[in-house]
Amino acid sequence: MKERFTGNFTQQEPIPDEGIEAALEVLRHGRLHRYNVAEGETSHAALLEQEFAAQMGSKYALAVSSGGYAIATALRAVGVEAGDRVLTNAFTLAPVPGAIASVGAKPVFVEVTEALTIDLDHLTALLAQSDAPGVLLLSHMRGHICDMDRLMQICDASGVTVIEDCAHTMGARWNGVLSGRHGAMAAYSTQTYKHVNSGEGGLLISDDPDLMARAIILSGSYMLYERHLAGPPPEAFEKVKYITPNISGRMDNLRAAILRSQLAKLDAQCAAWNARYRVVEEGLRNTPGLTVINRPEAENYVMSSFQFLLLDWSEDAVTTVVDRCASRGVELKWFGGAEPAGFTSRYDSWRYADTPSLPKTDRILKGILDLRLPLTFSIGDCTMIASIIREEVQSSFHEK
Repeated sequence: MKERFTGNFTQQEPIPDEGIEAALEVLRHGRLHRYNVAEGETSHAALLEQEFAAQMGSKYALAVSSGGYAIATALRAVGVEAGDRVLTNAFTLAPVPGAIASVGAKPVFVEVTEALTIDLDHLTALLAQSDAPGVLLLSHMRGHICDMDRLMQICDASGVTVIEDCAHTMGARWNGVLSGRHGAMAAYSTQTYKHVNSGEGGLLISDDPDLMARAIILSGSYMLYERHLAGPPPEAFEKVKYITPNISGRMDNLRAAILRSQLAKLDAQCAAWNARYRVVEEGLRNTPGLTVINRPEAENYVMSSFQFLLLDWSEDAVTTVVDRCASRGVELKWFGGAEPAGFTSRYDSWRYADTPSLPKTDRILKGILDLRLPLTFSIGDCTMIASIIREEVQSSFHEK
């Protein structure tokens, strides 16, 4: 009888007691709106922004309703308008090109490498074209960080503004620099399956006072921007307050209260995720037919999920692995399916965008398998998960 895993891949840890108490306090007084404060009171949303800015080493931070909203706000803040073209990874999740489309712009997809990062050679070729876009929305998809030093050299040389999507890299680093500290702005998600959990929510950081002033007004500050402890000085708002639309997407005090205690524990949580990641990595290394993604020395990752490749396998062989693992309680998600399923979809699924042939990316997507690693899993659970995947991949590989 084969062993079967019985854990729940979507079960997160409980909210810390400090967060629950803070949330109850907000519920008891009823002042959920971030600008609804009693005399002498500072809102949880403003405190969250101040604490997150300090944690990320940024001058400014803004708490908003979702990671996707944070990205769209960043695009608007840097001046992306309807009809513009915006570069982004071909391997990402739907909210990334969705944010580009939400402002009326068009995604321009960049190939992906076997390391699951943006192909810098393809990016260079695209930027050499006469009509090259002026903005790159860089998705650190599933926690994989490209060579940020080289990327910024390429973009700076071409005058390209970089916005980082750090939904999967909160607390990660490249060459010691925190993810989100390379580009002009960086967006983070606090959706349930991210590194901190408020159900839904987002954070945006920048060192540029003009960009952040626009972002705060876009988020729906009205003329209450002085209540942002991590906002730019008043003169930055004077430049833009009459010409920047209110596109309300504020975070409320309830979610901010839940998040503050989690952010205080982020480093410990990141270490716990990485310990689980490494167990699965070692358990799958040297499995016939399976490619483990080797991480560069410069990358200090934070991995709450795990990806591996079954490169050049047939669709039937890949789906056989998925089905066999599922029968043993291990949920693998495949990014190579022709039809979107759950949160997985391909760049050619987003038909509001131009989808040129990307053969390199097509090959990678056909082989990517993904699994969540919630902290409700023990180290022993991760050992068992790796063992099950290894057995089923080996079995299917020999049957090919």
